Amino acid sequence: MIAGLKTAVWKLLGKDPDAVIVTFLSADDALAEQMYAEVRSLIPERRHFTVAVRPGSTWQIYRQLRKQFRGYRIGLAPVLFTADPQYRSLRRAAFLFAPGKILAFNERLERHHLKASTPIASLLFWRGVPLDRIFLRPWKWKRDRSTYPKDARILDGRPLSMARNRIALLTPYFPYPLSHGGAVRIFNLIREMADDFDVYLFAFAERETPEDLAPLLGICAKVILVPKPRYREPRWSSLRPPEVAEFAAPLMHELLDRITREDRIEARQVEYTYLAPYGGAVLVEHDVTFDLFAQVYQRDRRWISWWNFYRWRRFELAAVKQFKRVVVMAEKDRQLLGVPQARVVPNGVDLARYQPEPEIDASELLFIGSFRHFPNIVAYRFFVDEVLPLLANVRLTVVAGPEPWLHWREHTGSLAPKPDHRIRLLEFVRDVRPLYLETNVVVVPTLVSAGTNVKVLEALAMDRAVVATTSGCWGLGLTHAGNIWIADTPADIAKGIALLLADPVLRRGLAHAGRDHAVNHFDWRSIGETQRALLRELVASPVTIRPATAQDLPRIDQIQKAAPEASQWEAADYLNYRCSIAVVNGDVAAFLVVRDTAPGEREILNVAVALKYRQQGIGRRLLEAEIRRGGEWFLEVRESNLAALNLYKKMGFLVAGKRSNYYQEPSESAIVMRFLS
Repeated sequence: MIAGLKTAVWKLLGKDPDAVIVTFLSADDALAEQMYAEVRSLIPERRHFTVAVRPGSTWQIYRQLRKQFRGYRIGLAPVLFTADPQYRSLRRAAFLFAPGKILAFNERLERHHLKASTPIASLLFWRGVPLDRIFLRPWKWKRDRSTYPKDARILDGRPLSMARNRIALLTPYFPYPLSHGGAVRIFNLIREMADDFDVYLFAFAERETPEDLAPLLGICAKVILVPKPRYREPRWSSLRPPEVAEFAAPLMHELLDRITREDRIEARQVEYTYLAPYGGAVLVEHDVTFDLFAQVYQRDRRWISWWNFYRWRRFELAAVKQFKRVVVMAEKDRQLLGVPQARVVPNGVDLARYQPEPEIDASELLFIGSFRHFPNIVAYRFFVDEVLPLLANVRLTVVAGPEPWLHWREHTGSLAPKPDHRIRLLEFVRDVRPLYLETNVVVVPTLVSAGTNVKVLEALAMDRAVVATTSGCWGLGLTHAGNIWIADTPADIAKGIALLLADPVLRRGLAHAGRDHAVNHFDWRSIGETQRALLRELVASPVTIRPATAQDLPRIDQIQKAAPEASQWEAADYLNYRCSIAVVNGDVAAFLVVRDTAPGEREILNVAVALKYRQQGIGRRLLEAEIRRGGEWFLEVRESNLAALNLYKKMGFLVAGKRSNYYQEPSESAIVMRFLS
């Protein structure tokens, strides 16, 4: 009866009794079509109309709408809200046309009814706040609370050694696969640290596969994985930066304390400033975070940008004072922090892995930057919107890292970038080397940045020309037109790219100089020695290196006889040369014999490690202690002694020649190797 009465009333008013849906396509075609499809699926039983952008003022469009839908009752008016100004008049007209019926969609295609009864929520949604954060409240009586992990995975890795100190390393993610610069750095330095230390890796888990875990389990003593908390607080509401609170897990605190105590871990290294509340001996500042937010505030003078900068500066400057050592990526960062315990341990590149090959004849550009780090999204948008339109006949390949659209939505408020036929946009790529091989110019168009860029180093190592902004290559000691092309405005960046693509001689000369710079300054092997030396300052090593004495000769002779791959000399003769031994808990574990052959030139005559101390980094420790003296070094090694060959190559020795039938009993050729320190 009531339904019939309503129908009669609407007919008397000259309206169709059945309400219709009028969808306003107030965005680009692809996004508007997605919204319209979703509206139709939500309310399939109603009649649907669409209104596209049309010329005229807000008032003119409103009058057209009134005329067009005079005979209809409007049940719902979905409207897309984007930053595009060309749809502004259409959206305003929609408000005038159906003020109580607006179903707002944002660029994520989240939806919310704009109602007078929920003014704050409606305003926040209209301003672009993600839907799942609109109703968060900083008060304790709220319903949507933060949740914290209750369980962890503890995985055993390689066996422990009495010759290695035990170090805990805490990271906000598992550092494999090598999908972004932070993972590249942490993985390579763990590999270097593992030569001297038993590493306990504590990491916040994501979705690691057995394939991901295997490389770390081979070099770590234990891997402890704790799920990341689900943080449900408004990001503006805390004095501490929200990134710090997002990783505040009581279970991680408990496991760190318990395993440190039970396994007698001697020092803790914490990666990233936002994990500083966990405490330790070493804090690694992958970037000076308040410097990054200062750059953001300079470009975006909103109060939230100032608030982020203020609380990060307040937190970070206090945090670095709590650690015995603070690691930074470049000298600029050390000066910014202004603490005496700050040391530079730069980023590096795996030169053995990133081997160059000749480039193809094309006009291919490459940008590698994981979207999980928001400056890479800023850089991508800048390049695509302002630089790419100035270039002709080029194709851009982008590696955006794992789950890029999740991070894109979080930082931009839209579903995904607009498609462009000149852009090949890839997600996570396990091995990027083939992409470098098909590339002519690598672009690093970073507008806001802190720390140093690992991807620049990888591009240089692959012998590819790089065009970067000043911030994109900051702290790497590179020079414009010497070993990189530096430009900061869209016009200058486009000009540099076009020039390099048109001039193969200039491009290849720049690339070769960049490769030389990476080889000379950013090899992980030398950086790893800096990292190990820093840790040795904090813990007493169980390995002592000292000159050999006559009392050590029986043990040296015993070690030598148990190592048939070593030269078999009279042990007493070693005291005529420079003979060093490594001692572990009072036991001679290894020896090394060196002689000077000319001023600045030395030869390693023999090195051997007792059987029970092998594969524990002791031989390398002896070699490093000698090589620090500087000069040019030579040695011979049996052709079949693969373990020694691999060790020498890892340390930077190069094959200089081969001596046939050099060794006797059994007869075997010797590989001659050379090292220049």
